[in-house]
Amino acid sequence: MFRFAIRSSLPILRRASPLAHRHLTTEARSQIQKAITARPLVLFMKGTPALPECGFSRAVVQVLDLHGVPPEKMQSYNVLADPELRSGIKEFSEWPTIPQLYVNGEFLGGCDILLGMHQSGELEKLLIENDIIPEELPAEGTQAPAS
Repeated sequence: MFRFAIRSSLPILRRASPLAHRHLTTEARSQIQKAITARPLVLFMKGTPALPECGFSRAVVQVLDLHGVPPEKMQSYNVLADPELRSGIKEFSEWPTIPQLYVNGEFLGGCDILLGMHQSGELEKLLIENDIIPEELPAEGTQAPAS
């Protein structure tokens, strides 16, 4: 009997879902929008870049480090420190998992997408096009030319 009750209510939930799952307030949506446009690269992750608290977040940080993303071009947010942000960012992006990466205010994706882009070379191209990393990294021991 219990299974029947659950099954019979699913079509009702599916029809109501576009309205039923929207819990993000206008204020929270505005704060997230401000956050994703504050820096060229914004990462919502579990933990911090210095101390990631999940393997997927660690992988994203490592890939960004491989590309030489400068700290001043990146902002990260620890979703474990703020349960409202943890659920809110998922609703904002309509993406169910953390980490989430934004480049110049545009949602890029999670760990799997970032790794695929890294492997194909698309990530480096995107980071260069968005002035997050230089076209060529200066050789170790040399200084970059002054602008």
